[in-house]
Amino acid sequence: MIRLLIVDDSALMRRQLTTLFQGESDFEVRQARNGAEAVEMNRTFLPDVITLDVNMPEMDGITALSLMMAERPVPVVMVSSLTEKGALATFEALNLGAVDYIAKPGGTISLTIGEICNELLGKVRTAARARLRDKSSGLAQRLRTEREQAKSRPPPVRHYPGGEGLVVIGVSTGGPRTLEDILPLLPAEFPWPVLVAQHMPAAFTRSFAERLDGVCPLHVCEVAGPMPLQAGTIHISRGGADMLLTERAGKKTLIIKPESGEFLWHPSVELLGRSVLAHFDPARVIAVMLTGMGYDGAEAFTEIKKRGGRTIAESEETAVVFGMPAELIERGGASLVLPQNRIAAQLNLWAGR
Repeated sequence: MIRLLIVDDSALMRRQLTTLFQGESDFEVRQARNGAEAVEMNRTFLPDVITLDVNMPEMDGITALSLMMAERPVPVVMVSSLTEKGALATFEALNLGAVDYIAKPGGTISLTIGEICNELLGKVRTAARARLRDKSSGLAQRLRTEREQAKSRPPPVRHYPGGEGLVVIGVSTGGPRTLEDILPLLPAEFPWPVLVAQHMPAAFTRSFAERLDGVCPLHVCEVAGPMPLQAGTIHISRGGADMLLTERAGKKTLIIKPESGEFLWHPSVELLGRSVLAHFDPARVIAVMLTGMGYDGAEAFTEIKKRGGRTIAESEETAVVFGMPAELIERGGASLVLPQNRIAAQLNLWAGR
């Protein structure tokens, strides 16, 4: 039985969510009206997972989250509005330790719940099994130290080989925080383009790209339309769509297409990987599978390895959700299995070899 705490200042939203989860056989549900009640019930009810609204009276969701993570860490799924302000609050929550988020579309509450119920059920069940990162752990401390050192030291002298290469990253649940730990460790002179398919709504990816651009030595941009593939640039696929690599006028170009019904998750890691196989020498590709539920991209990344490319699967010890990396490993598609804190160094080594 999963002990679920629903936190929302709207009585109607609490009732709708409670009805949804009580209709399932594996949930025991309690409610809280604001952040202060949530902090108290985290002590007394001892939930396995929490859904947490952002904007509430008395104590907002971000403040409540920071207190709960300091006192009794628990998997949290944020319920955020599809606005730029909602996106910024969501990324702050993920930095504080939230596992995932659900985007709350507009319209009446009953229609809103109807649109997101299956996704919400899946995300809450996954979050209840997620691995939380202890900010006091050795891994977290090493990542903080490495990020600070990367900011303060002069750019390292690297002799990168001639010829073009490409890094492709697939990631889902737990991804924003994981990418914020890995990508800032790639130096400004990293020579290859980096393509990122992070499962995320369309309203969130521009804010996420801007956030990463502020902490990464490499330029980070959202791909929202046709864009030439640029060396030394991190390309974040627009959410709610699929990013593909193609060729136009003899130049490798990234394009965005509407979500393909053939695939369950978007932006699709699998579709991006297939397009890379079609338009790039696999021997010059590094494919990285990070935290996330499901199997998106496992087939394409395995094929990249079979054709001479190199692949990395994030190890279970650091993955928030081990689904996507585990699927790649089980298919024999991982050249290396590495904890999160060793992935950037390996990318630098391979790109510089």
